[in-house]
Amino acid sequence: MSALFYPLDVSSLSRPDEKFSLNVAEEVPVSLLFNGIFPYGTMMMTPADLKDFAYGYCITEQIVGAVADIRSVNIVEADDGLTLDIFIKGQALTQLMRRNVRMQAGHSSCGICGSENVPEYDAVAATPLGEGPCLSVTAIRNALHELRKWQTLNAATRMVHAAAWADKDGNIHMIREDVGRHNALDKLIGARACQPEVFHEGFCLLTSRYSFEMALKTVRAGIAVVVAISAPTYRAFRTAETMNQTLIAIARQDEQTLFCGEKRLTG
Repeated sequence: MSALFYPLDVSSLSRPDEKFSLNVAEEVPVSLLFNGIFPYGTMMMTPADLKDFAYGYCITEQIVGAVADIRSVNIVEADDGLTLDIFIKGQALTQLMRRNVRMQAGHSSCGICGSENVPEYDAVAATPLGEGPCLSVTAIRNALHELRKWQTLNAATRMVHAAAWADKDGNIHMIREDVGRHNALDKLIGARACQPEVFHEGFCLLTSRYSFEMALKTVRAGIAVVVAISAPTYRAFRTAETMNQTLIAIARQDEQTLFCGEKRLTG
């Protein structure tokens, strides 16, 4: 499997004769194949935590209704990249094969690019999110303070996104990193879905902007509280508001902005 990053000898334009080493993150094409027979496209991503991605992607793309619908995930090396051969139950496979599949490469910056049907912000889920956890402002700020320590790949490369899960006290328990922000989120959602008893009450932190496809994924994964470092798009905000999600964005250690869902916050 590919390395996560590679060191390169580079130089500054102002000092061209002085070489220095700089780590750059790898991205590889990862093809999705279902039950060994049904190709579903290719994503560009960081070659780590790929099984988590498979689970999360299947959930957020509504390919399966539950983790139990996925029988196994096999990672196969290809000529240029990797293949995720995902075996799902027969009914889920039948429904998938009836879809208008977007057979194109997914770039590391996109989430729903190429989709033929984009849902309206008020129709991304059957019902709005439930009550969810009650969180203190202190817990959110504690998680933001600890976030950078968990970003090990970003510390080496300064160029990847992260999605992290913190408990209701603001203690981070899990992080997933990727060159694609939506890939990082799918990886986190997949890992969380496989351990629901451990990562039930808490909230999600994102180092990226909160755009519509990110909102779509978190709502479908049942995540009631999201804290994003950057701002949301208006469509993402309307999705969060309509689906009863708590959205805190433009979040820094010393200041955060509440967009909607204040009823889950204390202090």
